[in-house]
Amino acid sequence: MARYFTDEHEWIDVEGDSATVGITDYAQEQLGDIVFVELPDTGTMLEKGGDAAVVESVKAASDVYAPISGEVMEANGSLEDDPALVNTSPEEDGWFFKMTIGDKSQLEGLMDDKSYKSFCDSL
Repeated sequence: MARYFTDEHEWIDVEGDSATVGITDYAQEQLGDIVFVELPDTGTMLEKGGDAAVVESVKAASDVYAPISGEVMEANGSLEDDPALVNTSPEEDGWFFKMTIGDKSQLEGLMDDKSYKSFCDSL
């Protein structure tokens, strides 16, 4: 499984023709305590860079963007009952949604782990 990152602090795990998306540990640290997550509905068509979800913390609300285009196959229902999973396990159990990959070439502009760490260090 390959993991990529966006400059908006989303991660995307790619496995075959599907992908899992969430926000990074860096993003959840910046947001603080997550109190609510609004997830896309199954079947929603997402465009790369378009709004995909909303995260609300005690500090602010923030949009989560689609790292690539594709169709939402599943939303993480656990976040409705326990949005704090985004804080405690942002890059594992706190995933937001799973999607089909509409265009694999869109992955080419995303960062790998090393590039993303350098990006965060420069902020």
